[in-house]
This record gives sequence, structure tokens and C-alpha cells, in this order.
Amino acid sequence: MSKESVMQDLNPQQKEALKHTDGPLLVLAGAGSGKTRVITHKYAYYVKNQKTSPESILTVTFTNKAAKEMKERIHALLGRELKQNWIGTLHSQCGRILRSEIKCLGYSPHFSIYDEDDRCNLIRHILREFKIYEALYKGVSSRINFLKSSLVGPEEFLASGDGFGFDEKLAKVYVRYQDELKRSNALDFDDLIMLTVRLFEGHQAILKKYQTLFSHILVDEFQDLNFAQYQFIRLLAKAHKNICAVGDDDQSIYRFRGADMRHILDFEKDFPGAKIVRLERNYRSTQNILDVSNAVISRNPDRRDKKLWTEKGRGEKVHFCWLNNEEEEARHIAKIVKELYLKGAYAYKDIGILYRVNLQSRAIEDALREMGLPYHIVGGISFYQRKEIKDIIAYARLVLNRGDNVSVRRIINCPPRGIGAATLAKVENEARKKSVCLYDTLKTCMRSNGIVTSTKDKICGFVGLIEKLSSASYDSTADLLRAIADKTGYTNLLDDERRENINELISSAEGKDIRDFIDKVSLLTNLDDPAGANHISLMTLHNAKGLEFPVVFVTGLEEGILPYFKANGNEEEVAEERRLFYVGMTRAEDLLLLTGARRRRLYSRIQDQEPSRFLRDMPKNYCQWIEKVAEPHPLRHRSDKKKPEVKKVKPLFSSGCRVKHPIWGIGVIRDCYGDGDDQKVMVNFPNIGLKRLSLRLANLTKI
Repeated sequence: MSKESVMQDLNPQQKEALKHTDGPLLVLAGAGSGKTRVITHKYAYYVKNQKTSPESILTVTFTNKAAKEMKERIHALLGRELKQNWIGTLHSQCGRILRSEIKCLGYSPHFSIYDEDDRCNLIRHILREFKIYEALYKGVSSRINFLKSSLVGPEEFLASGDGFGFDEKLAKVYVRYQDELKRSNALDFDDLIMLTVRLFEGHQAILKKYQTLFSHILVDEFQDLNFAQYQFIRLLAKAHKNICAVGDDDQSIYRFRGADMRHILDFEKDFPGAKIVRLERNYRSTQNILDVSNAVISRNPDRRDKKLWTEKGRGEKVHFCWLNNEEEEARHIAKIVKELYLKGAYAYKDIGILYRVNLQSRAIEDALREMGLPYHIVGGISFYQRKEIKDIIAYARLVLNRGDNVSVRRIINCPPRGIGAATLAKVENEARKKSVCLYDTLKTCMRSNGIVTSTKDKICGFVGLIEKLSSASYDSTADLLRAIADKTGYTNLLDDERRENINELISSAEGKDIRDFIDKVSLLTNLDDPAGANHISLMTLHNAKGLEFPVVFVTGLEEGILPYFKANGNEEEVAEERRLFYVGMTRAEDLLLLTGARRRRLYSRIQDQEPSRFLRDMPKNYCQWIEKVAEPHPLRHRSDKKKPEVKKVKPLFSSGCRVKHPIWGIGVIRDCYGDGDDQKVMVNFPNIGLKRLSLRLANLTKI
């Protein structure tokens, strides 16, 4: 491949980014401006024109889907496959480093990787053990995620006192959780990054080894890096500073996960002398869509200025329709979708329907079903999160790592083999006393006099099965999974659909290395599953990041929905909501249709809704406004630029506090909605379950 062919089909700004090969480079890539093209062509330019070894170019992104696309494009540009490369997600690259170096941190290189489901199961187990309300597990998981992404381990958290939102119960759970992971020789997603940073900071020889190996670093979606991920990149780039960061501060929408937009705003401070290249030509959307999107996002403070333009032409105006309620909104959307399809203008797969919160999908799904329109939910239950798949994978993980306690708990009685909760509790206690893993304790129990013979036989059967699976040799992962399915008798209990899912898993594992396959499955997310064939795509605005559709609906343009009510009164959060809206709008290629409802059922109550403040930022000459309400709101005639005043009322209750109900007794609040007397709460009562209550009627007292 010649230098000219690498440069082919690039615009002047993309070429400018390609030619800068020495020193730090920040590419501010607006939505649809060809950032992936820059990264893949830059990689090919390094290899072909500068004779750089592919193994010396660390290339990281956030999703497996994006990494796969990058590899395919790079292979096409080079005209050959790269047998050895470092193209992948941040988590997979850190996992690969840890497989080689983690002995320095006291782990075995055969560690298991726990996904979010495994993590939550372990946290729930610990909460039960500590007699803390199990319903709090999601909040605990989120807090541990935040701490690890901030590089705050259990010891640092304990030492922080009142720092980092210190909570004694959380600290107790965090310490126990991390201890259980270490005992199981397992890492969660956040450990992959945190422990790699610890490895580099504590072992200078290892850091120097990888600084020398990676002469160039390419980072995709730079605005989405959290503190730990940024430290990983910064440490590697510190020696040679040949880092190319590609991102867009206007598309930073993961603040709740710890993503810090300041990394892209302060790039020149951290990498003095950095070159900045702006990609403003958009290859995706029409000019009307871009002008409306630019007008909205320009209202945000603290951003790097850029103005997207296109050669696609003006196109259709942006449509906004204000309707009576969410049912009419949903029927309006379904009707337009059907008309577009019947006219032959677009296939169902060309259409994306986006919403801020999942509860908005109910009315839309109902309307699509009524009209017989096919759809699928993006970000729903992943193939790899199905119970039967998780069970089979748990057997494989235990074969590879006997210390994997989460897998032992999952499969010890799956399929049922008569090892009850009481027996498992005894095993748990014994394992804690001796500070060993559950599997080793089970082997000891086989010789114990304290367990009845019938139970011993069942434990012997389970241990013997794992030992038999472990001692056999397998040509590929498919052979191991097939042996698990056959020897456990697991598939005999399944219906045809679930059995077929396992067959599909086995087929996908043909010819794959066992460790690599299990790691990849553990690192997959629900967004990595392939979309349905010819289906309308429904998803939250967060899940729409990185996708594009010829036709896009953004629904629920109302105060309290977009921007979300929890952002009110916080300018940084309102700015993030505006970026979220911007991301949704810029997914559209040809048609952008916005909707809102005057009334909407939210959290079991019908509420009057005001149009979103973001609508006021949209230039009306690029939009078509339609109102289908009994009492029209004068949207088109508004010139008021002030934000509506939001009445601030201190909430009566907050998540996590304990309350008493006159009938159901003591419970813990899981979530709160609304303000003052209108506040609604979701309470978990241990003996009753979850209840959604109105404070005006529930007669709750704080304890």
C-alpha cells in the first residue's frame, strides 16, 4: 500500500491528523466526522509508511463492537490480517497485561473475570451475611464502581475518614467484597483497570517494559475516560508522549460512570505542546439536523468550540410534535413508521426510537405491537446474560479456576443434586474459618465426619464431575462446553429454545482457545449483541451512543424527562443532559423527529408536563412545529429565553433511609420521586417485597 492510498478519501483535516506522528495529538472529532477513519488510517500509516511494528501500537476503545470494526478496517487497509496486535477495549488490554504480570500483585494468572451480574450476586451474598438489606445491592455496586474508578481501594477508603462519601457499612462490605474476590482469584471489570495502574505504579520495571513496547498510543472516545482509565493511558504515554487522543467533549454523557470531560478540556496542560486538529465536516446528517444540533449544544459552557457542516444538503426540516399524552405520542410515532415503511422509503432497521428512561418504552412498545411492527430493545437482556449460558460458562470458569466461589455457588445445585442451603452455609463458614476457597472446602468435607453420608455422596459427585471435566484434554472451547452440557445432564432439563441457545454458544466456540473465549464472553456487554435483522430499534439515549439511523425519533422532550428531573438545580448535570440530547439528535442521517406529551404517567401518577427548555434553543426556521393537543401550548411564539423557575423543596425522605409502615413494618427506601408532599417512594419491606407509595397516603415514619 502506498502513502497515497493510505491518504485516499481523507479530507484535509483528517490528513493533517494522519501526518502528525511525533508528539501528542488531540483530534476533536465532531459527531459523524469520521473519527474511526482517522484512527484506522493512522494505524495503517504507522505500519506501512513508518514501518512501525503492529505490536508497538496500543489502540484502545470502549466496546467490543468498535474494536472489531477497527480491526476489520485496518486489515482491509493493510491488505492482510495482523496476527499479533494490541487493538481492543481498555478492559481487554488491561486483562491481557495482567495475565502476564499479575503474580506481582499476589494473584494467579488463571484469575476469573466477574461481569456485573457476578458482581451483584457476590454483593448480595455479602449483604445477607452482614444482615444488611439485600435490596441495596445495586447502590452498593455503584458506589464500589465509583471508588475503584477513582483508584480508591478498600484500604484507602477506610483511611479517607469522611472523604469519598465515607460510610461505615459500605466500608465493611467493600473490604469483604475485595477480600472475597482475592480469595476467589477473581477480578471485576473495575479491577482490570485499577490493578493495572497499581501494577505500573508499584513496579517501575514493568511500567518501563510496556512504555518501551508501545511506541504509539491511539485512544478512541477519549472524553469517556474515567480517572483510573486516564491514569493507565497517562502512565504509558509519559515516556514518549506519542499519544493520539480522539474524542468529542460534546458527546461526553457518562459522568454517572465516572467519565471526566476535563481530560479532553485539559489535554494541553497534561501534554504540553500538543497539536489540536478539529474534524467539523459531518458525513452522516443533513444540514438542518446539524444546524439544530449545533444551536442546542452551543448553549453549554466549558466546551471546545466546533461547528459541524455537511455537503449532503439541507434535507428535511427537524419535526417536533406536541401531543396530549404518551399513548398519543406512541401512536403518532407508530403511524409515521408504518407510513415510511409502506412508501418504501425506509426499512424497519433504518429507524431508531430513543428515550431518556426505560419506562417510556412501554407505551411505544404497545403502539408498535398494535400495528404489527417488528422491534427489538437495544441494551436489553444480552444473549450472554441468559441463565442457561451463564450456568454453562460458570462450569467452564470453575474448570479453569477452582477458587471461583461465585461459580461454585451458581452451579453446585444446578442441575439439582440435593446440596441444600444449610449444607452450603456450613461449607461457607468452614471456608471463612480456614480462609480457603469453597471448592477446596468441599473436597475437605468429603472426608469430614460432621456431614451425613448422603450429603457427602452428593458433594463427592459434584467434586468428581469437576475433576473429571478438568482432567480431560480439549482441542477447543467447543469441546469443553459440549462435555459440560453432556456430563452434567444440564440440557436434559431445558426446553427446546434454551437448548438451542446452548448449541449456539458451543458453535460459536469452535476452534477458539478456552481462556481467550471465556475472557471475551466475560467482557461482553449487552450492547455487543448483534441487532435484530429488519427490526425497529428502541433504546435509551445512553445506549444510542456510537449508532446511527436514517430515521431517528427522540421522545419525551419535556421538563423532568429531558432534562431529567434529578438534574434540576445543577448546571453541570443540565449540561450533561443537553449533551445527551445532542448525541440523540446527531444519530439521525435523513429525518429527525422529536416528540413530547402534555401529560404523562410517571411513577404511577399522571403529571402535567412542560416542554423541554432545550426546545427554546432550536432555531425555528430549521424546524417544523406541530401541536396536536386540546389546549395548545404556545411553543412557536415563545421568545422567552429564561429557564422556567424550578421550585426547590427539600425531600422528606432519601434513598437508603429506614422507615416504618403501620401495617407492613420496617422497610428501607430504594428510590424517591417528586418533591415535598408529592414525593413518591419505593420501599423494600423484607417480608412483603417492593412497594411504591405516595407519602401523602402511606403514613410512613422515619426511624
